[in-house]
This record gives sequence, C-alpha cells and structure tokens, in this order.
Amino acid sequence: MKNSKMKSVLVLLLTLAAIGVFGFFGYTSMDDIKLGLDLAGGVSITYQAVEENPTSEQMKDTVYKLQQRVENYSTEAEVYQEGSNRINVDIPGVSDANAILEELGKPGSLMFVDEEGNVLLTGDQVATAKAGMMDGSTGGTEYVVSLTFTEEGSQTFAEATEANVGKRIAIIYDNTIVSNPTVQTAITGGEAYINGLESYEAAENLASTIRIGSLSLELEELRSNVVGAKLGETAISTSLRAGAIGFAIVVVFMIAVYLVPGVAAALALCLYVGLVLILLSAFEVTLTLPGVAGIILSIGMAVDANVIIFTRIKEEIAEGKSVKIAIHNGFHKAMSAIIDGNVTTLIAALVLYWRGSGTVKGFASTLALGIVLSMFTALFVTRGVLSALFALGLDKPKMYGIKKEGKVLPFVQKRVFCFAFSILVIVVGFGAMAYNHVSSGAALNYSLEFKGGTSTNVTFNEDLSLEQISTEVVPVVAEVTKDSDIQTQKVTGTNEVIIKTRTLNVEEREELNEKLKENFDVEEDKITAESISGAVSDEMKEDAVVAVVISTICMLIYIWFRFKDIRFAASAVLALLHDVLVVLTFYAAAKWSVGSTFIACMLTIVGYSINATIVIFDRIRENLKSMNKASTMEIVNASITQTLSRSVNTSLTTFIMVFVLFLMGVSSIRDFALPLMVGIVCGTYSSVCITGALWYVMTTHKKAKQAGEEKTTAGK
Repeated sequence: MKNSKMKSVLVLLLTLAAIGVFGFFGYTSMDDIKLGLDLAGGVSITYQAVEENPTSEQMKDTVYKLQQRVENYSTEAEVYQEGSNRINVDIPGVSDANAILEELGKPGSLMFVDEEGNVLLTGDQVATAKAGMMDGSTGGTEYVVSLTFTEEGSQTFAEATEANVGKRIAIIYDNTIVSNPTVQTAITGGEAYINGLESYEAAENLASTIRIGSLSLELEELRSNVVGAKLGETAISTSLRAGAIGFAIVVVFMIAVYLVPGVAAALALCLYVGLVLILLSAFEVTLTLPGVAGIILSIGMAVDANVIIFTRIKEEIAEGKSVKIAIHNGFHKAMSAIIDGNVTTLIAALVLYWRGSGTVKGFASTLALGIVLSMFTALFVTRGVLSALFALGLDKPKMYGIKKEGKVLPFVQKRVFCFAFSILVIVVGFGAMAYNHVSSGAALNYSLEFKGGTSTNVTFNEDLSLEQISTEVVPVVAEVTKDSDIQTQKVTGTNEVIIKTRTLNVEEREELNEKLKENFDVEEDKITAESISGAVSDEMKEDAVVAVVISTICMLIYIWFRFKDIRFAASAVLALLHDVLVVLTFYAAAKWSVGSTFIACMLTIVGYSINATIVIFDRIRENLKSMNKASTMEIVNASITQTLSRSVNTSLTTFIMVFVLFLMGVSSIRDFALPLMVGIVCGTYSSVCITGALWYVMTTHKKAKQAGEEKTTAGK
C-alpha cells in the first residue's frame, strides 16, 4: 500500500513538473510560432508579365502554378492577379523582401535543349513535375522526378526523344542547366522520369524548379511591400486572451461536473496546450485563423475523449461496480469510440493536407497535430493521473459521480418532425441564395479573398507605421466601404500604402479619394485604383472541394469497415451534408461574409459533427449485442439517451471557447466565430436527432423489404 501511494505521488509530481516545463517552454516558444498573413502580415512581391498583352488564360494558369511553387516556402502564401498583367505573391511571417526574393527566385524560363543547342520543348508544355521514389535497376531505392506533359508537349517530346536516343537533353532554367539526363529510349506516353538524383530532397528541388519554369508567362519583379496583418494588430492579443479565458471556463466546468475525474482532465488539458505550442514551433507550422480553428476543434476532441470516459465511469458505478473497476471498465469501453472518432477525423485531416492548398493545408496540419496529442493526453495522461488520485484516497463513489437512470427519450418517434424541420431550413437556405443571386448577382456575400476587389495605392505625405495604418487609415476606409474586410500593405522604403477592399464603384472611389484628401491631405494624383482577383482562385476552391469529397469517401469506407454496416456510414455522410447545408443557410440568410475562413469553418463543422456521430453509433453497436431482445427503435432511443450528456457537455465546452472568442475578438474574428457556433449547435442537433433516426429508417426499411420478399417466396 505504501509503495502504491509513493508511486501515485510520483506520478502526480511528474505530471505537474511536465505541465510546468512544457507550459514554460510552450509559452516562450509562442514568439517563435510562424504566424500567417491574417495574424501577423508578411511580405508581398508584385511580378509583371514580360509579355506585353498576356491573355486571361495565361494569367490564370500562371497564378495557379505560382501558387503551387510558393507553397513550398509556406502553405499559407497567397497568389492573386492585379490588373491585367501583374501578379502578387503574399508570403506570411517575414519582413525582409530581399531574403524572400533570393529564396523564391525570379520566375524565369524553362527549356529542354539538345546537344546542339536546339530548343526542343518549353516549360509551358510541362503539365506537372513531382518528386518520387522507385526501385532502381540494381536494387534499392532510386530518387526520380516524374514529368507529365500537355497534349502538345507529349507529341513534341515523343518526337524529340525519338531523334535523340543515346544523347543528352539538357533541362535549362534561367540559362542554368539544372539536369542533363541521357535519353534511353523514345518516350511516347506523355510521361517521363528524370533519375540519378542523390536524395528525395534533390528530386523535390528539381521538381519545384521545373514547376515554376512551366509557368505560361515569364515574369519580372516590379515591387515588394510589407503586408499589414489582415485581422489588425489587436487580433492576436484579444484572441489569446479570449482563448485563455475560454480554456479556464472549460477547466472549471469539467471539475464542477465530473469532480475528481474533472481534475485529472484539467491537468491533462493543461499539458496538451503546452505540447501543442511547442510542436507548432518545432514543426514550423504557419498559424493562421483557420489553423486556430483546427486547434479549437482538437481541444474540443480532447475534452470529448475525457467526457466519454467519465460518462462510462459514472455508468459503471451506477451498476454497482467499485470505483477501481469502474475506472478500468470506463477507459476500456470508451476506447473504441475515442479511437474511431479520432481516426475518422485524422483521415479527413490527412486527405485535406494531401489534396488541399493554402488555408486548407494550414487547417489540416494543426488539426492532425492536435488529434494525435489529444488521444495521447486523454488515454494515457488522464488515466495515469486519475489512477494516482484514486490510490491517494480519493476513492469514494460520490467523488466520481453516479449517473442517474433517466427516462429513455423518444428520439426516433420524433424523426418525422426533425426531418421536416431540417428540410425546411435547407430549403430556406436555397431560397435565400436564389434571392441573393437575383438581387446582388451572387448567391453568397463573397469577400475580397473569393471575388477580388479594388486595390487603392496611396502615397501619403509621411511614412506611416503599420499601427498608424491600422488605427487611422483603415477606419476612414471602412466609413466608405461599410465593410470590415480591408487589407493593407506598406511599400518598402516609400510612403506608399496599398489598400485592398471589396470592389468599389465610381462613386465610392471618388468618396474614398475625398476622405483621404480630407483626413490626410493626400494629393489626388497620388491616389490610383486597380482591380484585383481573389486570392482564393477557382483552382484552390476546386482543390478544397476535391479534398473534402475524397476525405468524405475515406471516412465512409472507414466507418463501413469498422461498423460492418454501410448504413452507419451512409447515415454519417448524410448528416455531414445536412450540417454543411444548414450552416450555408446561415451564411446566405444573414448575408454573412464568405472569406477564406469560410472553408475552415465548414471543415471544422465536418470534423466536429462526425466525431459526435461516431460516439452514438458506437453505443448502438454495443447495445445491439447487449439488448438483443429489444426492438430496433428501443435500442436507438436508449443509445442516444445514454450518450446525451456526452453530446451536450462536449458541445457546451467547445461552444464556450468559441463564444468567448466571439465576445472578445475583433470584427473579423467574430465573422468566423458566429457561423462556427451555428455549426456546433447544428452538429449536436444532427448527431442526436438525425443520424440515429436515419440509421433506424434504413435498417427497418431493409428488414421490411426482406420480410416482403420472404412472404412473396413463401406464397409461391
């Protein structure tokens, strides 16, 4: 007994020491975390096409391919068109444009040249270039770059390789030979490999060079600017303060509701936060508002894992089990729901990182990191601390709570009302989008990132600081635009400031000019305006949609595999679609601004909702075995009722964190927080009222169909 108590004291001391150490280093490493353009600003480089009158298709293609190139530097970089022949590249977390230019390089020309110096192929005929590994001819691994050519390039390359078998074809980028492979045979399939590279990193560098060289246009640097934080100077401090307050409320809530287990969860969550901060810095993750959304979701899942466990412990104690056995059984029975919920969301995060771009990657990386840590802290740290507290004498059942046997609620019986209500909300959403399209030309209130806008260049009489621009200039601009979506850039070494807003009409441009002259004594000939494209290009939107579709399919397959029933998977996916459409209804009806955070908001809701659904399905799966004499309706109702406290408490803790962020955050933070709160409520509603009922309908329909077929067969 004495040894047991000594061991428990040691566990607690080590846990507290770990919280102190990781908390200290986590706090000190906050300054080293790379922040995105929306939180901290960065550098903007403007390129101009060398060709005098590039086509819109050439510009569009160049923007997309340059986006892929700069993502090797930062996944949060943004590329968008300005005017008819210029492209802006915004790179977060840095202030030295020269250093960026040296690393990024000048997007120049790429050529494939034979031994006599004849140009056989140009970069715009290369569709893709990717680094890879394959089995070498002598065994072992060989590092290669795989090339895929356009239709025109495939034919040209086939003719070129056929005429140069046994000879070298040099790949020249900006007059420098980057590779000089020997043609082994004529290549007619539109694909080729460059082998003989010494490492995967070398292959990735070469592939990256080829990709930038495959731009449709040759570009030259026009200017470089310092970019102000999109969310303003106060966004970070207020968000951190809100996060700390929200986290403190969650900790108090957990202790008040779950008593001793709540204390164990609070310690595990404190350790979790410290580890997240350290790893964000260590992995050099660029943190943006979507990334913050990923962290909020992962904290919600960390709380959720603890709530599932503690609910199980309460149930075990209510059945008359000792506290020690209840703790053991609680963790054991909660394991499958925790693993399935987290793995399902992790699958989505990995696919989003693989197929997504820009903010989608930022969201996916922080979410994946948070999920792994949340599983570790919930399953190991919480368990160790809880066992130690029990061994030290905190072993009375009342200290762990006893789940009172409540009345089973008739969720399935209310399914017609719930289905009708959901359909009505979604129909209202489509109606709102149709009305918006007729009245304003767009179904949703797309922000600057999505639909582009107006870039106003102003040369002030003095060199304004970023803080002066944020506190003095931006409010003046907002008076004219009646919109909080305003971005600023400061041109290095000059008094010039670039102000990006929604598209301004002629009257609004004139009004803005008058306001600038009136408030800052700016001369009118030093104010110019230019149209700019959205930073979220059509290709990036397409990447996001494809990533979500693939991740949804992967989640469906995983749920099908784990639950051995396609109806569980189908119900979960339909519920996800429901949640997305309901939140879309909010955006349309409230005419809420749809910006880059819209994608992160939707992804957060999908991840949150699927986790809640998995917990209910896990209980249905368990009750199908233990309640084999009950009807399907009774099983579903009992399962939802048994997990109801978990559904409410988890949603409440996550809602609290986002609500505090909404109350204390700047306007652009609130633009993100409010729809997220709508999504949390909607996700809880769909998990409790929709998914189980959907599974019930599908199951009983199948049974009825089988019974009918059997009756028909018997009649014959």
